[in-house]
Amino acid sequence: MTYVIAQPCVDVKDRACVDECPVDCIYEGKRMLYIHPDECVDCGACEPVCPPEAIFYEDDTPEEWASYYDANVHFFDELGSPGGAAKLGVIDLDHPLIAELPPQNQD
Repeated sequence: MTYVIAQPCVDVKDRACVDECPVDCIYEGKRMLYIHPDECVDCGACEPVCPPEAIFYEDDTPEEWASYYDANVHFFDELGSPGGAAKLGVIDLDHPLIAELPPQNQD
C-alpha cells in the first residue's frame, strides 16, 4: 500500500509534503507531485501537511480521483527507483493523465 497525490495538487505543487517526507519519496513533475510507491514507507507524514488536501491513503482515495493511483505508479515507469527525489529536482514530464488536463483554477 502507498499514498497517492490526486487532482488538488495539479498546478499547485505546494511542497509542504516534500519537506515532511522522511524518505524523500515525493517527486516533482511539471504540473504536480508524485509519490513513488516502492519508496514510500506508509508513514503518513505527508497527508496532514498538504494544504490543498491532495494526498490520500491508497484505499481512501475518492472515487473521482481513483485514476491518480495509476498516474502516481506509472509516472515512474521510465524513471525506475531513483532512490530519492532531492537529487533529481523537477522532472520535466508528467503522467499523460496530468499532462492532458486543462490548467487548474488557483482561486
